[in-house]
Amino acid sequence: MRNLVLTAWIIMLTGPWIYLPAQVLDHEPGRADPFSNLYVTPYYQAGLVLPEYKYFLYIIEDHVKSAGLTFSKKTTGNNDWEQIYGYPEYGFSIFYSTLGNDRVFGRELAVYPFFCYPMFSTNRWGIYNQIGLGINYVNHKFDLDHNFQNIVIGSKLNIRFNFRFDLRIQLLKRGRLHTGLSFEHFSNGNMQEPNIGINCLNSYVGLGYCIGDQNYPVPHELKPHARDFCWEFTYAFGGKHTRAFQSAYFFTSSGTVELKWKPYRMIGLGLGTDIFYDSSTETEMKAFDQTGYRKYYDFRTGIHISQEIIYSRISLIIQEGIYLFLTDQVNHKTMYNRGIVRFAITDQWLVSLSMKSHLHILDYPELGLGFRF
Repeated sequence: MRNLVLTAWIIMLTGPWIYLPAQVLDHEPGRADPFSNLYVTPYYQAGLVLPEYKYFLYIIEDHVKSAGLTFSKKTTGNNDWEQIYGYPEYGFSIFYSTLGNDRVFGRELAVYPFFCYPMFSTNRWGIYNQIGLGINYVNHKFDLDHNFQNIVIGSKLNIRFNFRFDLRIQLLKRGRLHTGLSFEHFSNGNMQEPNIGINCLNSYVGLGYCIGDQNYPVPHELKPHARDFCWEFTYAFGGKHTRAFQSAYFFTSSGTVELKWKPYRMIGLGLGTDIFYDSSTETEMKAFDQTGYRKYYDFRTGIHISQEIIYSRISLIIQEGIYLFLTDQVNHKTMYNRGIVRFAITDQWLVSLSMKSHLHILDYPELGLGFRF
């Protein structure tokens, strides 16, 4: 089960991005040159491991130092979505970094696709927002006998998130300067304990160069947007480790029914109801010396609201919910959250990966299949 969920994470984190180049090339056969508007950007960054817990203060010995290489493609408005988002860029980055203590945390090698859109731009400079999600490999992880100080990284393969504010200055016709702030986080999604993960805040500088022809945006008239309603049903399944450092892996699943409204092309709002199943409940209650377990404690029910950012067939969704009727008997939390990456296979069928959490405390990932009607 754990390998299935991890494989699904890798496919979903990289698969939808394959769809984006096809969108660029579908509409203009004359612009099918794969190197047009393709930028190669080496960069260097340095910063700090954020001390999320006091224990970090005694382990961190040095600043974080990183180097990366980015390949990105600038869009030119060949479809409505490119024009709506201000002609964004997409691509992937190869990244190598220290983690503040080579002996305990080791080093990181990561590959992650990203999406970058302008917040403000002119012909000479602009401020961009970049969001990346991929995987990384670290060469040191927790080991009770040989690396017991590493209480934050429980697996060598992890999920990596990047959020960046990028200032770009056009230096030459084909060259540009990049600088700004970058937030990095990686953890394994509670697929192996421990799973605190590492957060870093960095500043960076890089030089980008366009290796192919430079094509410029071609604005066109957008089709009218229909502010429609729809229903969505999703079933998801996954697994988790308990917080008690046990080797067992527990099955989880959920069902969701949601009413969705799209007031704008790129924004969706939703109201829904959830039922969750967590087979680790009895084990966790015993670990915390809680008595009185009942079989129905494995289930939780709740209602949620959701906010969705849409780009063509790809959606990023945040949900905030509260437990009602069947509540959390382990941690006694009132609220729950979910972050979801979703891809529309057709207008009706959806696949998704979600991470259920209680605020910043990650609970478990799930792979989902949905139907819209």
